[in-house]
Amino acid sequence: MTDRQATSWAAAAGIAAVGTGVALGELAAGLVSPSLSPVTAVGGAVIDAVPPGVKEWAIALFGTADKVALLGGMGLLIAALAALSGIVELRRGFAGVAIIAVFGVVGLAAVLGRTELTANAVPVPLLAAAVGMVLLRWLVRRLREWRTEAGPPAARLPAGPPPAGPGTAAQPPSRRRFFHALGGTAAVAVVAGLLATTFRGAAAAVSELRSKLVLPAPESPAPPVPAGAEVRLDGVGPLVTPNKDFYRIDTALRVPVVDPAQWTLKVTGLVEKEVSLDFAALLAKPLVERHATIACVSNEVGGDLIGNARWLGWPVRELLALAGPKDGADMVLSRSADGWTAGTPLEVLTDNRDALLAIGMNGEPLPLEHGFPVRLIVPGLYGYVSATKWVTELKVTRFADDVGYWTPRGWSERGPVKTSSRIDVPRDGRSVSAGTVAFGGVAWAQHTGIGRVELRINGGAWQPAELAPGISKDTWYQWKLAVPLTPGQYEVQVRATDLNGVAQVEDRAPVAPSGATGFHTVRVDVKS
Repeated sequence: MTDRQATSWAAAAGIAAVGTGVALGELAAGLVSPSLSPVTAVGGAVIDAVPPGVKEWAIALFGTADKVALLGGMGLLIAALAALSGIVELRRGFAGVAIIAVFGVVGLAAVLGRTELTANAVPVPLLAAAVGMVLLRWLVRRLREWRTEAGPPAARLPAGPPPAGPGTAAQPPSRRRFFHALGGTAAVAVVAGLLATTFRGAAAAVSELRSKLVLPAPESPAPPVPAGAEVRLDGVGPLVTPNKDFYRIDTALRVPVVDPAQWTLKVTGLVEKEVSLDFAALLAKPLVERHATIACVSNEVGGDLIGNARWLGWPVRELLALAGPKDGADMVLSRSADGWTAGTPLEVLTDNRDALLAIGMNGEPLPLEHGFPVRLIVPGLYGYVSATKWVTELKVTRFADDVGYWTPRGWSERGPVKTSSRIDVPRDGRSVSAGTVAFGGVAWAQHTGIGRVELRINGGAWQPAELAPGISKDTWYQWKLAVPLTPGQYEVQVRATDLNGVAQVEDRAPVAPSGATGFHTVRVDVKS
């Protein structure tokens, strides 16, 4: 066996050992700590630690697949370090084991730092590291036996299986023992990984509960959608976004698993009396149903991190009225089941807007990834200061005393949504035929409403578009405009003006710290 071959098999041994430890750790977490595992704890810590600029780069590059990308990147890094552990263990005993021990310490520190920590979650990273260490020692010992038995270079055997026939030299028994050990370890890793996926039973159980939940009829149903609210132009985003297409941006690497029977919401802080609400009591409240558009502050100009849905819930102002906010309070710090927080101005939760404790989305219970069983919906504010999913606490407080998750990370304190508009068709860079070209898209100014939308072609005069009636001031509006165009290249911009007569900001600004501004611009190639 050459040194190069030994190094390759040592790397494979490290990957198998660490992979099995990680898989068994995830399996153990699935059985005793469904909402927290070493992998999700480390991933959550990474999300918390990265600077806002890195977060924006990840969202811009990967969109709503940012968490998949993070998990993939973590997997590649773990595999690389695992391979290194095998190599150094072969060359210097216990050096590779030390690397895996560091894995365990990092996993333990990450688990201990998560808000959703339970006692059951603490030993899991230690178990995963111990398994990896034991397996690595065993596999490397088998590899050393094979290396010793294979003899000096002159006696090396071919890497593949020996040819059949009398007189052929037999492969060393140690070689077979190593491959049996390596293959068995890899098989355990695969089985454990599959079982870990299967035995994340809490999520499956809650999903089943959700599927059987019958939402009560709203006491105040959503007003009917106005006639003509949809421009019926192919390519324009739907007036109401289907749940499966609704954007999801949050810090939860794994969707929190919240049994509605165990869910409670507490109102604490600067209140006359603390209030506790369970799910059955919430279902019994006089519920209202409203359409509302919500947006992520990370939505770039022309981006799709925005959606409109029909929400069912109980007005937050009625819950806060039961608690009685004290004089001087000006903020509500909402907390998620996974510890994430948002600081929302008290005034927007107590005025006449339809800020809801939402339990339904487009006629069905909230999807798990969108906050089941209960989330906040606040028209007019970006989600990072309002749209808390899996909400478990409302702390009435002051901006001077408390901050939400993103504010100390450089984002603005209050996060009002900025008036904006988007061209959905034709898409940027598309070619179209000469003649009448239909442009269309959406515009929004939540809780204010859109007054008009205009297009400008190649820097010319603004042309008014046909603006469909909005469902309400809290939703986006669709628009369209047919323009005769001859062959050539065109730059087309859109701008919206709200019902107060204030036009959207033309100057380009990035999403940080308070939301992007600028006119969405597309370039269209018109062919003859």
